[in-house]
Amino acid sequence: MMRRRSLILIAGLIFTSSANLFGQGKSDADTVRALELKWTESYKQRSIDILSSLLADEFVITVEDGNVYSKAGYISHTADSKVRVDVAEMSDLKVRIHGNTAIVTGAYHEKGVSEGKPYEYRDRLTDVWIKSGGKWQVVASHYSVPYKQ
Repeated sequence: MMRRRSLILIAGLIFTSSANLFGQGKSDADTVRALELKWTESYKQRSIDILSSLLADEFVITVEDGNVYSKAGYISHTADSKVRVDVAEMSDLKVRIHGNTAIVTGAYHEKGVSEGKPYEYRDRLTDVWIKSGGKWQVVASHYSVPYKQ
């Protein structure tokens, strides 16, 4: 009877340890996915403090027209009062974890008003996140308009 309890206890410990090991990658992927959504919502709401905390100091973004912006340039664009973002949504997000690096691909849809004129676009995106000091931050982002024939 004592031996059986010991075996059950050992099996339970092995299962718990295995679940923790295998769940680690999933946990990081879930964290990065949540940060992507937080980034999108912060952009829409012009929450500059939150954006600033999510973007690494060396952050760079390439947008649809080929322009490249630093962290300061992106935040400046986000704070522009001539632009009102009504819809900012992501879909088809895939997060791949490689050690302390996460690669995110997906689709992005934005709709709003810029300088009094309505706009709408749909993009594909690739974001690169780095985990440093236990904190995930985005270091690079690339948005492109899908090719249409």
